[in-house]
Amino acid sequence: MNAPILHSRRHLLRTALNGFGYAAFAGLSTQATHAEGRQPHFPARAKRVIMIFMQGGVSHVDTFDHKPKLTADAGKPFGSKGTSKLMGSMWKTARHGQSGHWVSELYPHVAKHADRLCMLHAMHTDQQAHETAVPFFHTGIASQARPSTGAWSVYGLGSDTEDLPGYIAMNSLNSFGGNNHGSAFLPAACQATMVNAGSSNDAPGKLPVPDLIPAHLSSAQQRAQLELLRKINQRRLGIDEVNPELEGVIASYEMAFRMQSAVPSLLDVSKESAETRQLYGIGQSPTDGFGRQCLFARKFAEAGVRYIEIGTSGWDHHYDIKNLLPASCAATDKPIAGLLTDLRQRGLLDDTLVIFGTEFGRTPSAQSDGRDHNNRAFTIWMAGAGVKAGYRHGESDDYGAEGVDGKVHIHDLHATMLHLLGLDHEKLTYRYSGRDFRLTDVKGKVVKEILA
Repeated sequence: MNAPILHSRRHLLRTALNGFGYAAFAGLSTQATHAEGRQPHFPARAKRVIMIFMQGGVSHVDTFDHKPKLTADAGKPFGSKGTSKLMGSMWKTARHGQSGHWVSELYPHVAKHADRLCMLHAMHTDQQAHETAVPFFHTGIASQARPSTGAWSVYGLGSDTEDLPGYIAMNSLNSFGGNNHGSAFLPAACQATMVNAGSSNDAPGKLPVPDLIPAHLSSAQQRAQLELLRKINQRRLGIDEVNPELEGVIASYEMAFRMQSAVPSLLDVSKESAETRQLYGIGQSPTDGFGRQCLFARKFAEAGVRYIEIGTSGWDHHYDIKNLLPASCAATDKPIAGLLTDLRQRGLLDDTLVIFGTEFGRTPSAQSDGRDHNNRAFTIWMAGAGVKAGYRHGESDDYGAEGVDGKVHIHDLHATMLHLLGLDHEKLTYRYSGRDFRLTDVKGKVVKEILA
């Protein structure tokens, strides 16, 4: 009987929320993201995840998967029909550190961290088009709205902070479906809050989160309006007795109010030392924009955010790979190395899982002067909490075309990530539409070989 009243009331409250300048947080209206007392299934190795997602398909054979035979056989026919030709890498690759990881000259700063990286060289996925591979990487399914990896993490563990959301993303992937950072049928509080990492070229005073601070109300006026809404909501709760959605609305208002002071202060780069800005390449070309993402990721991690996603697009190098791939690497190499250095120096790498991912790899054969999509073999790496440092898992064939040993599927990656957070991927379920759903669907296994 109360449902129509609640629906109308939710519309009224969301309208009011937007009026406060809280439009970015209207989606938090089913529960608070802070989950005090929520426990993992078993002792966790990682408290948080920083996902570095390089959208477009990083060419593994030109970055982290050394294939000397590919270079030696360049120009030879490739494929069952022999209609394409092998294209060797144009860049030198060398071993680094005691681990002997092969890293391309395109990533000289990341190469210095070789002994901290756990390489997975036989990744594979079911999808070979960006429009399906990107959501598959993020949600475990290609064509339906399902909760993202970050949403499942927050649902399982909550957040370690009451002043910030549990899930923050700085790389918009809306052109590949709006659910890559969404919560789908999980509580709306589990979805990502989008943050604009910005750049030195942004207009002065540009807000890092849309509609964060209202222009027409003072802090005291906002506080008074929130207090009025709280009293109205509490009166409604007195009638309903149990109403989780309305309780979530109250909590989301309070969080949004606290974020108004927490977020701008946290993302004020001017408070960072010159050495820190230099470490991330901030204020430099071409690293400024991504350097800010990496710095903010560290700051959010330190502040207690559970899941943080950063990244860049532009890795879809079908053409002109000779010029475009070096440009993509140059923009990200120093910032990623800076992030790893900063996390280690602050003692955060011990309980932070860093993942360098992409939706698929590239073919060993040439497509004009670039490479086509390859979903049968690609490389990701992990660093930090719970993974073997300096370890190499899996192997692709001599040309990097297909995994031949230690193959790891996207579902396996998800299962392993949840395991490191202390969550059993088979037990982390949500009842919806008559069945129990999970991130890994009915598949996935933990890659125990890479666990420290």
